[in-house]
Amino acid sequence: MPDTPVTSAYPATELTAIADRALDVIENDVLPLTRLGVVMGNKVFGAALLRKSDLTLVLAETNNEMESPLHHGEMHLLKRYHELPAARRPSPKDMWFISTHEPCSMCMSAITWAGFDNFWYFFSHEDSRDAFAIPHDLKIFHEVFRLEPGGYARKNSFWIARSIRDHASEARGQQVKRLALIYDELSALYQSGKAANAIPLR
Repeated sequence: MPDTPVTSAYPATELTAIADRALDVIENDVLPLTRLGVVMGNKVFGAALLRKSDLTLVLAETNNEMESPLHHGEMHLLKRYHELPAARRPSPKDMWFISTHEPCSMCMSAITWAGFDNFWYFFSHEDSRDAFAIPHDLKIFHEVFRLEPGGYARKNSFWIARSIRDHASEARGQQVKRLALIYDELSALYQSGKAANAIPLR
């Protein structure tokens, strides 16, 4: 168990600032990588790390399942994070973990084992199933853990999960819609070519 309990004691204004910054990072840092990844046959999922102190970007990555089926966006990000020189690696406790899509059970476990006390997501598990035609996350939760959608503890002794959309400012409404449309287009591109790749769970 963690040495100290996870706290949710952040002012609403600070959570909004984090969510708004996460939207910019997804659009400007994650999406360019994802566009290239989808052309190569990878899924649309990506992730990034931000310093809690000033919300500067530490690292952004995207799904790389064409290299390994384990390299989900979050897993590939963690791989790259641990490849950084130790002197350039902020502590997981000092960073916000940003995910474009609500992490699967594997990625949640990896985030936990890596020592992060949080993650933020833009699209939900239901979005992945319904809008992106990728139902595997929810199916695994149900088949393996007997959990229904939303059945995991979003606040626990390891981390707190937060929705970017729930905390973003009203002024970001157009950006939220724009990102959703861009991801719809990338999803359609992935779906049109996925039959040709060898990813086990396409």
